Amino acid sequence: MTTIEHAIQDNYPNDFAHCYGCGRLNEDGHHFRTGWEGNQTVTYYTPDKKYTAVPGFVYGGFLASLIDCHGTGSASLALHRKNGYEPGDEEEAPRFVTASLEIKFTKPTPQGVTLKAIGNVEEVRENKFRTEIEVFAEEEKVASGTVVAVVMPDHFAK
Repeated sequence: MTTIEHAIQDNYPNDFAHCYGCGRLNEDGHHFRTGWEGNQTVTYYTPDKKYTAVPGFVYGGFLASLIDCHGTGSASLALHRKNGYEPGDEEEAPRFVTASLEIKFTKPTPQGVTLKAIGNVEEVRENKFRTEIEVFAEEEKVASGTVVAVVMPDHFAK
């Protein structure tokens, strides 16, 4: 399985690193890792069999979680880069939350395959980004989605 050496989630402040999908400090979470491949964002992940929809296929809710976290991670990557930083730098990365999530399931997603989420990020306005995401199982596109993400509001820290 391909892994992301320098993921944006490594730069999230500890207080905001508990997301079930991408939080590095959530013992029970997925620990999705999002990084750059050229000008696109990527996350690789092989879902456990417990995420079964019907035997042999991945549950759609899992794919929604992957798309959601990949979208907010991608927005964080984009703003972090805009601010002059890359994953692996010592600077804390901005944390985003989901404003909207739209998902389209294209084909059944087979189990036992590493999934690759690919994102293209567009800044909509300051502190608001839209990410178009495609999820592949090997070479087959199985889902796509759009995530609109906003910088986490200050009151979340309280």
